[in-house]
Amino acid sequence: MKDLKGKKAIVTGAAQGLGLAMAKGLLEYGVKVSILDVSPKLSDVVEELKAQSYEVEGLQADLSDQANIPTIFNQAVELLDGELDILVNNAGIHRPMPAVDLSVEDFERVINVNITTVFHLAKLAAIKMKKKQSGKIINIASVLSVQGGFNASAYSTSKGAVAQMTKSLSNEWAKEGININAIAPGYYNTELNRFILDDKERMASLVSRIPVGRFGNPEELAGAVQFLSSEKSDYVHGIILPVDGGFLGR
Repeated sequence: MKDLKGKKAIVTGAAQGLGLAMAKGLLEYGVKVSILDVSPKLSDVVEELKAQSYEVEGLQADLSDQANIPTIFNQAVELLDGELDILVNNAGIHRPMPAVDLSVEDFERVINVNITTVFHLAKLAAIKMKKKQSGKIINIASVLSVQGGFNASAYSTSKGAVAQMTKSLSNEWAKEGININAIAPGYYNTELNRFILDDKERMASLVSRIPVGRFGNPEELAGAVQFLSSEKSDYVHGIILPVDGGFLGR
């Protein structure tokens, strides 16, 4: 992964959880990273990373506001000295509840952030990457891109769309030197899964279906993003890479 040193990356939703783990995975190999997140934790996270001598910048931004995304994107690129080699589309939201209790407004919010924002940022990144005929775009899908999940009608819909969008965009952009792929995380020990972690019965049921016998730790996702960001994956286009402890193979 030595070729990653000096590259420039945007990672969205990286103030905590899987996003932060993936950002750290790139930082460890000398990538300069611009973290985008709406969380008030962002500034503290960036300062902690800088204290570890990483090249990292933070931009607090609401990625649900489509009208402002071009401005946000350009600001993030400016923080990277005007260059962009890697985009990790990680930011996403979830409204776990029975479908009959999920409002149409909340359904639309999930679709807006998890699909429309991913497309919007990928498109802006591709326009910039086409100029130099190279770049890596990594969308974060889910095991629910394949399965329906439970109380996850909006989330599973959005992640299924992310998988298909990734394949479709790959067909258009591969010839431009742009690799667009997706990672499908399984179940991890993160705040996003707090509603599962706190439900002993649901937790036991899920763990029993994961061949490795446990939820993943966020840092275990770093290898996938390092690979898909590096020259090692130059002939890899349009894949959905599960990092799930074997869950989808069960």
